[in-house]
Amino acid sequence: MLFLPLQTRLIVLLILTLGFVAVSVAENNATSVFSQPNEEDTTNTPVSPVEGEALTLRDSIQLALQHNPDLASFEKEIKALHGLTIQAGLLPNPVIQYDSEDVSSRSNSPAARFDSLRIIQLFETGGKRAARTQAALLGQETAEQDYEARRLDLIARVANIFLDVLAGQERLKLALASQELARKVVDAAAKRVIAGKAPPIEETRAQVALATANIEVEQAQRNLISFRKQLALLWGNPNPSFAHVLGELESFVIIPELEVLEARLQQNPLALRSLKNLEQRQALFTLEKARRIPDITVNAGIRRYGHDIPNDTTALVGISIPLPLFDRNQGNLMAAQQRINRAADEQNAMDLQLRTLLAQAYESLVAADQQINMLRDEILPGARETFRMASRGYELGRFGFLELLDAQRTLFQNQTLYLQALTNYQRLINEIERLTAVSMEQHIN
Repeated sequence: MLFLPLQTRLIVLLILTLGFVAVSVAENNATSVFSQPNEEDTTNTPVSPVEGEALTLRDSIQLALQHNPDLASFEKEIKALHGLTIQAGLLPNPVIQYDSEDVSSRSNSPAARFDSLRIIQLFETGGKRAARTQAALLGQETAEQDYEARRLDLIARVANIFLDVLAGQERLKLALASQELARKVVDAAAKRVIAGKAPPIEETRAQVALATANIEVEQAQRNLISFRKQLALLWGNPNPSFAHVLGELESFVIIPELEVLEARLQQNPLALRSLKNLEQRQALFTLEKARRIPDITVNAGIRRYGHDIPNDTTALVGISIPLPLFDRNQGNLMAAQQRINRAADEQNAMDLQLRTLLAQAYESLVAADQQINMLRDEILPGARETFRMASRGYELGRFGFLELLDAQRTLFQNQTLYLQALTNYQRLINEIERLTAVSMEQHIN
């Protein structure tokens, strides 16, 4: 560049300076968008409840939403797609072209060399930039629905495992109560054996029943420890520090009609995602249609000849337009149309899948509600009364040990069945709320 004429060098320096200024402005604008401190990213260490503190379902969900790494990865993808949306709306950069040609060796022209400097700019036509930006924006919205779907799944997982912990606590209480009853039966059997009212085999049978109750207590403790760890791992803490969870298994809702629930399925993020995916495919088809229209490239500049020619500087203007003779983007148009058809099929399949899952969960919830009512109002009162009468009759010598053992086993089995029905009921409510993306109470309003 040092060997160029002064006028040409000044023009080149001016153009380069303008280019560097434009790049600097663009970089500063990008920094202002992406370099803002994110409050969610300031703390990566999971926060657990204080040692010995009770844990609620709301606290568990908040901890998981803040610190679950799987959910955080979806959030990062949304930010990445936001950057692609910005990129899709940017104009093409201009191109600076400099040519220098020495013709002294090929002709006797007094001009031994000429220099050319051009600025080339591509102008997109047919609305390509708007269509490209719209497609990128819809891609970002699709990722946002993916995030919401994963968020709902995480909330449902937390609720279900929290439910396992809560049921595990109740199951341990039930096992301990059964263990205490087994001890009382052993004491009663021992007294009857000592008094000569029963053979020693009854005491042996009672001790076997107590050993079985001890095993059930140990198994309930192990299951509870496992559920507690699973719950704490959802927010990245392998060592649960909470003392216990707070909740009520015997909490019931008014079950709405199935049609009311089906009307809410369109609010499910998976349904919204399939809709956004269809809209994005349609936007990509619009973009492919716009690409059939040729873009225009305009160039302008100056040419400086040798010093021996008067009027040695001339202006240069050029324009180029591709001729769409062979490539009219017909293949990409066909592919885009087929992807629209596929997205429509996927939307219908997702709607059918959500309706099927909702129908299954709804029928199971109605059955669980009926089972709970029967156990609570009929079976459990009868089992408790039967065990009370068998215990009293055994102490008075009116019933044998087998009748007492059968009454105790029946009571424990029905109590366990009632606990399982309550747990299944709450889990089905969680599933319906996940499918409809709204709590059951809001369906009634």
